[in-house]
Amino acid sequence: MYMKKQAAIPDDVIERAYQGKCTKEDTLILLEGSPFELFELADALRTHAVGDVVSYVMNRNIYITNKCAGNCGFCAYRTEKGYILSVEEILKKVGEARKAGVVEVCVQGGYTPEIDMEFYFEIVESIKAEFPDICIHALSPMEVNYAAGISGMSVKEALRKLKDCGLDSLTGTSAEILSDRVRKIICPGKINTQQWIDTITTAHKTGISTNATIMYGHVETVEERLDHVFTIREIQKETGGFSELIPMSFLPYNNRIGEKMLASGKFASTGLEDLQLIAISRIILHTYVNNIQATWVKLGKKLAQVALQCGANDLGGTLMEDQISTASGGNNGEYVSPAEFEWMIKGAGRIPMQRDTLYRKVEPRFPDREGPLPNYGRAKIDSRE
Repeated sequence: MYMKKQAAIPDDVIERAYQGKCTKEDTLILLEGSPFELFELADALRTHAVGDVVSYVMNRNIYITNKCAGNCGFCAYRTEKGYILSVEEILKKVGEARKAGVVEVCVQGGYTPEIDMEFYFEIVESIKAEFPDICIHALSPMEVNYAAGISGMSVKEALRKLKDCGLDSLTGTSAEILSDRVRKIICPGKINTQQWIDTITTAHKTGISTNATIMYGHVETVEERLDHVFTIREIQKETGGFSELIPMSFLPYNNRIGEKMLASGKFASTGLEDLQLIAISRIILHTYVNNIQATWVKLGKKLAQVALQCGANDLGGTLMEDQISTASGGNNGEYVSPAEFEWMIKGAGRIPMQRDTLYRKVEPRFPDREGPLPNYGRAKIDSRE
C-alpha cells in the first residue's frame, strides 16, 4: 500500500491511481464517494508527483484582436467592429510587461480573414528579437488552423515556421470539451475534436510544448468531462508535450449559452464541482501530467487556495489583463501581484516558486515592492466596439 487505507475507496482503485492506471470506472466510483476522501487521495498524489512546491508565473495577456469570425455561444468578447493591434502596439505592451518583471506573454486573438499566418510569424519573430528572454505562449489550435488555411499552408508547416520564429509554447485553448456532441452546440464553427487533437499532437512532435485546458459547467455531462481528461492522458502518453492542465469553469453571463442556462434555472458549476474536477484530473493524469492549475481568475483567490489541498500545484499567472473572463461576468480581478501569490501559497502551507511557461524555476521578482506597476487599469470591453 502507498497510503493509509480509506474505507470508502477500494484498495485496487487507490493502487491503480498511484500506478497512473486509473480507469473511467474508477473515477465514477471516486466521484460517487466522499468528496473529502477524493480530495485526500488527490492531495497525496500531488505530494507524490511534485512535493509541496506551488508555482506561479509573472505574465501578461496581450489580445491581438477582439474581432472574430466565430459563432461560439459562450463568448462575450467577440465583436463585429473591433480592433487589431499593430506589431508596434504589441511590442509596446511587451515592453511594459518586461519592465514589470514579466517572464511570459500570452498572445491571444480571434480568427478573422484579416489575419493570416504571416502576421503571426511577424508578431512572434518581432517579440523574440526585441525581448529574447521573454517566453512567448501564443495562439490556439483554432487560430493556427484558420490562419494556415487563409495562407494556403498546412498546419504542420505553420507550426514549424512558428517554432523557427521563436514560439515557445502553443496554448491548449479552443479545446472547450473534446466531444463533438458538445461542440456542435457551443462552438459549431470551431475545429472538431480530432482536428484539435491532430493540431496539438503535431505541435508536440514539432517540438512546441502546449498546455491543456477544459472548459466545463455548461451543456456537457460528467462522463464527457472525464472523457476529455482521459483524452489528454492518451495524447500525453504519445507525445509528452503537455506542461499542465488548466480546468476552467464556464462563466454564464453575457453570452447565449449562459443566458439559456440561467433562464432555465441552471447555473454553472458549484465550488464543490470545481474542486472535484481538479482532484479527479490529478488522479487521472498522475505520472503523466505533473501540473494541475487552479486558475484564480475563474475560481477566485480563496477557492483557488483551497484547491491546493485538492490536487492543484499551480496558481497560474499575474495576467495584468484578462478581458475575456471580465467580459463574461468574471469579477475576480485582472491582476494578482507576486507578493499576493506568495501570501496565498504560504497561507496554504506550501512553498512558493516563480516559474516560466515551461515550469522552469526563475529567480523571484517582486516589482510591487520596488515601486508601483504601470497603471494597466480595468479593461474597458465596450470602448473598442
